[in-house]
Amino acid sequence: MTHVEAKFVLEDGKVFNGIGFGAVGTTYGEAVFSTGMSGYQETLTDPSYHQQVVIMTAPHIGNTGMNHTDEESRKIWVSGFVVREPSPMVSNWRSESSLEDELKKAGVVGVAEVDTRAITRHLRERGAMRVGLFSGEAATKTDAELVELVKKSPQMKGANLTDAVSTEKTYVVPVVGEKKFTVAAVDLGIKSMTPQLMAQRGIEVHVVPGNISSEELLKIGTDGIFFSNGPGDPATADHAVALAKAVLQAKRPFFGICFGNQILGRALGFETYKLKYGHRGINQPVQDRTTGKVEVTAHNHGFAVKAPIDKESKTEFGRVIVSHVCLNDDVVEGLECLDIPAFSVQYHPEAAAGPHDSAYLFDRFCEMMNGTRNA
Repeated sequence: MTHVEAKFVLEDGKVFNGIGFGAVGTTYGEAVFSTGMSGYQETLTDPSYHQQVVIMTAPHIGNTGMNHTDEESRKIWVSGFVVREPSPMVSNWRSESSLEDELKKAGVVGVAEVDTRAITRHLRERGAMRVGLFSGEAATKTDAELVELVKKSPQMKGANLTDAVSTEKTYVVPVVGEKKFTVAAVDLGIKSMTPQLMAQRGIEVHVVPGNISSEELLKIGTDGIFFSNGPGDPATADHAVALAKAVLQAKRPFFGICFGNQILGRALGFETYKLKYGHRGINQPVQDRTTGKVEVTAHNHGFAVKAPIDKESKTEFGRVIVSHVCLNDDVVEGLECLDIPAFSVQYHPEAAAGPHDSAYLFDRFCEMMNGTRNA
């Protein structure tokens, strides 16, 4: 571990002193926390965390190392990484390198030996905010100077990040077994587990760039269209909203998750807004109101759809209901169109390393496509 002075500095003036971990230098982002005891590699490589600094609440991180098999995308996306106690050694037969070595290789600045639970409690009380990580020479400035630097850094509200994380060209994930459907998956920050789970259900997945034209999207997604998770403020994603409207007008089966849920919401005419705290981690209780089932789900979102949860809404595409609700705070966690084949959820049914309560949603997508085909 890099034994240099490091500081974790929040925009409200709260400062935590620690030591450097990973690359040495300066980074900024939105401070968010993850509650998983495992799965840190999947978190690091999830494009939804672009321009965010992740604080791990579990006290001991890194003991299973890193491997290329479990990566969720082509690189580490987090702006910074904060842990209480990094594992001094790696012990796992699948490990190919250490956590710190990968952070250094990716140029990701980290801070260790800080009270991550105290940081989490602070964020839970005061809301999401910007943070700066400073290590080495950068940490020698006064706390007041560092706070001012953080206040000048970009905010997440108003950030358009889709182009930064989306694929530049279409690629295909082939089916496992018999081919049943062809789906176009719009990459707004997609995780690799998503097309894998669809492929296991007989779906040939064409992962397409976020800037694709609606004509090309409908041409490729002959059986259905999927909108992925991703980072940034959905209020800036006008092209994605236009794509979603084209899909709804064509009455092509639509399934969206996370950012895709917010895009569907906007396409239906609902507003989105920034949550004070956001939903993070792998233990969020959500009720599927169509079945009454409660699922333990994985989240990372700081924005949500504003829609009435106890009545049908009339939209230009027909009737819409809120299909899923967070049981902690009644935030909208899913939408379902009643007159056209379209639905979405605000969380990760493909969650790796878990939980897996919501994987059935991919089966629901298959049933929708099959029903549309046979209609």
